[in-house]
Amino acid sequence: MFSPLMKWMKSNNILPRISDTERQALEAGTVWIDGEYFRGNPDFDKILASPYSQLTDEEQAFLDGPVNELLDMVDRYDVNRTRRIPDEILSFLKREGFMSFLIPKEYGGKAFSSLAISTILTKISPVNATVGTFVVIPNSLGAAELIKHYGTQEQKESYLPKLAAGEYVPCFGLTEPTAGSDAASIKAEGVVFKEGDEVKIKLNFRKRYITLAPVANLVTLACNLHDPDDLLGKGEYPGITCVLIHKDTPGFENGDHHLPIGEPFYNGPLVGKDVIVPADNIIGGAEKAGQGWRMLMEQLAGGRAISLPAGAIGAAKLVSAATGPYSMIRQQFSFPIGRMEGVESKIAKINALTYMMDGARVHACSAIDNGEQPPVVSAVLKAWTTEVARQLGTDGMDIFAGAGVMQGPNNILGPGYTSAAVGVTVEGANIMTRTLITFGQGATRCHPYALNVVNAAEADDVEAFRSNLLAWFGHFFATTGRSLVRSVTRGWSVPMPQDVHGATKVHYRRLGWAASRFSMLTNIAMFALGGKLKARGNLTGRYADALAWMILASGALRRFEAEGARRDDLPLLHYSVQYAMAQVQEAFEGIYANFDGPVGAALRVLGLWWVRINPVGSLPDDALSHKAALTTQTYGEQYKRLHDGVYFPPADQPGFGRLVNTFRLMADAEPALQKVVMAQKANKLPRGEPELMAPEAAKADIISRDEANRIAAAYEARLLNIEVDVFTPEQYFETSKGQNGIYFGVPPAAPKKARVTKAKAEAA
Repeated sequence: MFSPLMKWMKSNNILPRISDTERQALEAGTVWIDGEYFRGNPDFDKILASPYSQLTDEEQAFLDGPVNELLDMVDRYDVNRTRRIPDEILSFLKREGFMSFLIPKEYGGKAFSSLAISTILTKISPVNATVGTFVVIPNSLGAAELIKHYGTQEQKESYLPKLAAGEYVPCFGLTEPTAGSDAASIKAEGVVFKEGDEVKIKLNFRKRYITLAPVANLVTLACNLHDPDDLLGKGEYPGITCVLIHKDTPGFENGDHHLPIGEPFYNGPLVGKDVIVPADNIIGGAEKAGQGWRMLMEQLAGGRAISLPAGAIGAAKLVSAATGPYSMIRQQFSFPIGRMEGVESKIAKINALTYMMDGARVHACSAIDNGEQPPVVSAVLKAWTTEVARQLGTDGMDIFAGAGVMQGPNNILGPGYTSAAVGVTVEGANIMTRTLITFGQGATRCHPYALNVVNAAEADDVEAFRSNLLAWFGHFFATTGRSLVRSVTRGWSVPMPQDVHGATKVHYRRLGWAASRFSMLTNIAMFALGGKLKARGNLTGRYADALAWMILASGALRRFEAEGARRDDLPLLHYSVQYAMAQVQEAFEGIYANFDGPVGAALRVLGLWWVRINPVGSLPDDALSHKAALTTQTYGEQYKRLHDGVYFPPADQPGFGRLVNTFRLMADAEPALQKVVMAQKANKLPRGEPELMAPEAAKADIISRDEANRIAAAYEARLLNIEVDVFTPEQYFETSKGQNGIYFGVPPAAPKKARVTKAKAEAA
């Protein structure tokens, strides 16, 4: 019975066909909490027991010391204007080991955790992405990581110390004009030949969009290897291979630039014509010829959760840290714009979704440091954090309005806003990640039985096919029944995790309920559409949305518990999880409305009606928005804690430095200002702006002279802070680089001074 069924399912494309490159991607990494949601009955105690780590003392010292010193040196506006990174900054990066985070200590590296690398990038990237790329690229997929994991001992000893010291500036050449998201289709070719007694490779390639390409002196090139005489012993076409190329190798050209939108980080093409390198330049040697794609998939399995999410979340944290204060500093109609509900709702969304994404970041990086390499979760982190950060940047620009539009040193959000498309595009465009990869890979890899059934069919193993298919049927009926019960009870039948804050239990009920429905719908899609599912990008994109927002909600819940279930963070938790579940609900409605075929008719007619009248979630209400916005509209312990890891410039620096200083001055003056307001209400002082009544209040002994001075300082700072940059015609049309004397609408700041760390002070 099962043998004919297996053959029928294969011949009728019921089971997905898996290519060699797809199989390598599927087999890379591990299944983590994503498997809990595909299973349909998440074990929340297990999720809450998973690691949520902190930095080591060494990592924290680096963050507080060299990272702050670096950022004190960076003049973001000047770097963006000149498109150059000063030599002293590059020397500092190399000298202090910013390029060595991945490299073991025995080779001169820092050997930092994934969480530390992510946290450092979260702090650096929003300050200046151009400088940040000199930290991102050496510490992500490329020479150091690949040599560390796959290189020969000789390669490790030769390259890793020089990479750690910054003597080698690396880049990774993958993308080509005809191979973008479909990276496996690269046309770069390496032909193996013998010259005397030495085996060599002749390379021809044209790469583009390669970050650090213009300044790199060591390239890791992905190419298709052709070995017509089988000199490497891997057959005529070994497959995609990673090869090292040194700058100044004859036939190799780099140095030209692309000009990215937003911040002008160093990016450009790599061109090679008959470039000849020894076969020993294959990462891992001849033994690893043809293993390049597997290497990339294995390292990206966890790596996609680190660098790009760090940049996106860092940008979101800056938006959160800036919009709350600005909304209280900027006044219209005689009161802060942050008290207007339209502005308040955007601030609430910014604060809450940033809280959620940062929780998911720490949760995922902690898992990676504890041995997980979750490709589906990494894809979710990359695609959804970069997309949400782009949305939050737009919301922040709406709040800053003209101050966000006018460029210059005082513009805080503009550079991040214009650069947001970069994160959305690189390391796999988000459109492809959402519609092809996340659910397409997850449904096969994370499902408890699907991959086993496919493997059994491909191996013609009838017994394995029978046992796994029967188990799959059992799982389908169990999940369908569970989904029905949880839907009728609105999640009250979901087992609750132990020892969680009572106010959060509703979220676990909703998540468990949504997971059972997601699992049921996944089984229906795989049974009803089978191999055709790959072509249904809009449908699989909605499945991916549901999965992604459940994973992000898990990050918020894990963070809340890990940080001691702080009551003052409840508005952020409630808002973020409610928002996430509203997105899950929207995804479910889209799945039911767009499922075709006989099964789709039932889902559209009966299922959609039931889903709409019995939703798993809805958007936060106005009262909750108000509470979530307040978390960043007062300068105090919560504001500082929520933005731990954000770089706060010196108080006299244009833009963010002055903004936060003004916010602090206003907080210091607020008690005295309230005394003035109360005196006005009691008719002890004339009507008018309370700040302008401070001298009169001091004369009447309503406030002290010191209190009046605090009010005056805050008022002066507030007026100064809402100014934007102004340029004379000569400055506006200036085309030369590196000249000083730009006039800003406010007095120019004193030259930056390097922050003196405690360690340096003690050494001095």
